[in-house]
Amino acid sequence: METISAAKSFGGTQGVYRHKSEACNCDMVFALFMPPKAAQERVPLLWFLSGLTCTHQNVMDKGEYRRLAAELGIAVICPDTSPRGDDVPDEPENWQFGKGAGFYLDATQAPFNRNYRMATYIAEELPLLVGQNFALDMDRQSICGHSMGGHGAITIALRNPGRYRSVSAFAPIAQPSTAGWSRPAFEKYLGADESAWRTYDSTLLIEDGYRLPELLIDQGTADGFLDDGLRPHLLQEACSKANIPLTLNMRDGYDHSYFFISTFIDDHLRWHGERLRK
Repeated sequence: METISAAKSFGGTQGVYRHKSEACNCDMVFALFMPPKAAQERVPLLWFLSGLTCTHQNVMDKGEYRRLAAELGIAVICPDTSPRGDDVPDEPENWQFGKGAGFYLDATQAPFNRNYRMATYIAEELPLLVGQNFALDMDRQSICGHSMGGHGAITIALRNPGRYRSVSAFAPIAQPSTAGWSRPAFEKYLGADESAWRTYDSTLLIEDGYRLPELLIDQGTADGFLDDGLRPHLLQEACSKANIPLTLNMRDGYDHSYFFISTFIDDHLRWHGERLRK
């Protein structure tokens, strides 16, 4: 593992690291903030999964989490959204597919199955790497995400029961198997058999019996993707039928941007912090 950069922030360290990923068959980069408390003891870890077109850097630069994370004694990890590199298959003119649009799934269709294994990377490979190299209490993890990353956070938590103390999302893609901006990507990654898509769809996983203890979601009412891509009412209906406690905050006038995320990220940090302390 190579340290790309490390900077002191709020008494802790904001680092950016590169490593060779076996899951994605390429070099991967992630950001990790370690709070000052990590100098004395192992600290809990909050995952933040970013959205379409993003890298590890978007939330690191625009979604200021370090001040409160340092106060709460929580480490925050920000992985990339997809494999990267000249040999990674891509559609450069299509922002909804390929690099920057890994959808946190494990592709089964060639040539994408060689690299696009983000579900395994996030749930298995990267936790093992950081758990071995940083002062982290891997028995205390929570997960959060934005948009495509919100979809990733919820589906990964559903498929790994008991792994995460808490789960939250900003404007998640609630049902990617039927959303216009994700259906084409799912078919290219997973094939034409839509039954194979269910394991990466929050609402369908819940329909199939997967459960979360509770869920927190913030959604802006002025989000341009709200009606066609995000559709939180579908997740609300699924949680209601499954008796999953859901807090859905519809934030009046807020859009899909990091102006929205940075406004409410402290609420999510405090929410996760309460559950990580138990």
